[in-house]
Amino acid sequence: MHKGVVYALLAAALFGASTPFAKTLVGQVAPVGLAGMLYLGSGLGLLACIAVRALSTDAKPTGLTRSDLPWLAGAIAAGGIAGPVLLMIGLSLTAASTASLLLNMEGVLTSMLAWFVFRENFDRRIFIGMLLIVAAGALLSWEQAPAFGVPWGALAIIGACLCWGVDNNLTRKVSASDALQIACAKGLVAGSVNLGIAFAMGFRLPAPGTAALAGLVGFGGYGLSLVMFVLALRHLGTARTGAYFSAAPFVGAAISLLMLRETPGALFWIAAALMGAGIWLHLTERHEHEHLHEPLYHAHAHSHDEHHQHEHDFEWDGVEPHSHPHEHEPLRHSHPHYPDIHHRHEH
Repeated sequence: MHKGVVYALLAAALFGASTPFAKTLVGQVAPVGLAGMLYLGSGLGLLACIAVRALSTDAKPTGLTRSDLPWLAGAIAAGGIAGPVLLMIGLSLTAASTASLLLNMEGVLTSMLAWFVFRENFDRRIFIGMLLIVAAGALLSWEQAPAFGVPWGALAIIGACLCWGVDNNLTRKVSASDALQIACAKGLVAGSVNLGIAFAMGFRLPAPGTAALAGLVGFGGYGLSLVMFVLALRHLGTARTGAYFSAAPFVGAAISLLMLRETPGALFWIAAALMGAGIWLHLTERHEHEHLHEPLYHAHAHSHDEHHQHEHDFEWDGVEPHSHPHEHEPLRHSHPHYPDIHHRHEH
């Protein structure tokens, strides 16, 4: 299996598992405060990982550059601040199993933005898969709609998904840089801002055990998951990563049914079948054609494969993967590929 797919599925599993655990904390912690604690937990946990990496290896990953900062700032504002708050509000109004499947809308909205705003390529098979996922999300919203009024819980969760869709597309712009550094910066900044807003609204820290649990859930579901997601963006592009990430809600829904003993209705299972069919279409996609690589100069972790046949202007010890600025010569060839950081060509 392509390593980008593995990264995306690991990101999905970690994030999906966090939803029912976050649901158990919603009644104990105010939504804005909980969002801050989850993200700050992810940032602090990843900061510890960076410290351990620095002590255990001499390798220097590709760090963020000044040109990366505007993209990262926009991603943090959308996905790290607005998105989690909307999700916590939605979880307070929606069953965890339904909320987990509604989170599939993140993949749909991520892909729509990637295709029509950021001009990433797609085909009919991927588009049909997204239509099935959209239909499933509509069914879930309809199922939990009140007799009168607006299904605010579902709308809040879909709003969170839109924020993360913006976040994912902006993060793709910096995905060649160190994934740990990107995810750590998001967690620390978003967590601090959200907690600051919460304290200004009168928030008080919960019991130490509750705070520790929130931090642990955030480290796994937001921190490690985001590291895997950034790596997947690097290898798959935004839309395909969003498609594979659509497996996340099924992990969350399964845990919700077992842990919280929720009893979903018939529409839940119909929606699950539609989403499963949509994900299957994405997983079985194959994209291959002759394409031209334009000259490109960038830096990222790489091994000397067919796309990296360059000389070194420094003494190299032969260890791979390694990271340094390098230049790609023009190359025309054909092979199965995704719109990764080396395949952002026109069609």
